[in-house]
Amino acid sequence: MSLTTILSAEAIENAVKDCQAPDSFCYKKFFQLCGLSSKTPQEIKDVFQILDEDNSGYIEESELKYFLQRFVPGARTLTEAETKTFISAADDNNDGRVGVEEFQTMVLS
Repeated sequence: MSLTTILSAEAIENAVKDCQAPDSFCYKKFFQLCGLSSKTPQEIKDVFQILDEDNSGYIEESELKYFLQRFVPGARTLTEAETKTFISAADDNNDGRVGVEEFQTMVLS
């Protein structure tokens, strides 16, 4: 499965373009622009599974750094500050990684 089976390619492109400059990534705006925040809980879980590159059931900091590249190959990597902000916003149990339920809560908030 690819992200474009869930989200429109045009919406993904617009969302990635919006945060091209370093330290301009805002997860809430990104989820709205790409259309993820209006998807069903199951579709959000499907997106999570695509983003969880090593299939560990979690998105770790190392995977989050390449978050934008999972949407558009060749997109920039997230800065360390953006990655840390992203994790701290989603990581409810403070284990340093984002689980599927945490991701779903974050996207729908």
